[in-house]
Amino acid sequence: IQKSSNINADNYRRALSSFFTWMHREELITKNPMNRVEHIKFIKTPKFAFTDMEVEKIRDACVTNREKAMVEILLSTGCRIAELAGIKIADIDGDAITVLGKGNKYRTVYLNAKGSMALHKYLEERKDTNPYLFPKGKGIKDLDHNIRTLPHKEQREFYKYPEALEPDGHTDSCSLESVIRKIGKRAGVEKVHPHRFRRTCATFALRRGMPIEQVSKMLGHEQISTTQIYLDLSKEDLAAAHRKFVV
Repeated sequence: IQKSSNINADNYRRALSSFFTWMHREELITKNPMNRVEHIKFIKTPKFAFTDMEVEKIRDACVTNREKAMVEILLSTGCRIAELAGIKIADIDGDAITVLGKGNKYRTVYLNAKGSMALHKYLEERKDTNPYLFPKGKGIKDLDHNIRTLPHKEQREFYKYPEALEPDGHTDSCSLESVIRKIGKRAGVEKVHPHRFRRTCATFALRRGMPIEQVSKMLGHEQISTTQIYLDLSKEDLAAAHRKFVV
């Protein structure tokens, strides 16, 4: 039998617990067998935000305005990748963006100057009528011959050509995540994925003085305890805070 880590085992336990809890609630079973299965303890490995240098490397590795817009929006807003995918151009009002988060709840997130500039340059290149910020592209076989024969570098800028885009629909989360990971690979930065941008946004905001209650609201969390999981605060951060706030 292949060994599994404790964290994977506990993930399976939680999935089974949810299933049998639903079965019991629907009265399909009389007893929930998972009630006697305890939480499986595991060592939580620390997860880190990007450093300032890593952020600059990622920015420098972007080769299209579309990629720059993705990176800057993630850094500025702390959006989930699914929220980024679902943004419509009509949802953008100046530096404010309305996103649909977990639980079908809307919230407003904000762009900093770099985010606004990157978004503006990207939208200037769009000539299509697709309502989404990151529109869905057509499959290779459905593309116009002229698009298929473009050099690879120009194929990355497919969004400039209306004939290369679907009239409606957005790029899915997996495709956006793939783009982000490729940028990280070009940048030479390890473990580049959308959720790390979210952690970085939260950590940088707190370091610069944003109250944790506001950070939590920015991320769309119901509980501050959830926000605390995202933070990557060094001993130096805590020491500086102690000197500032503790008598």
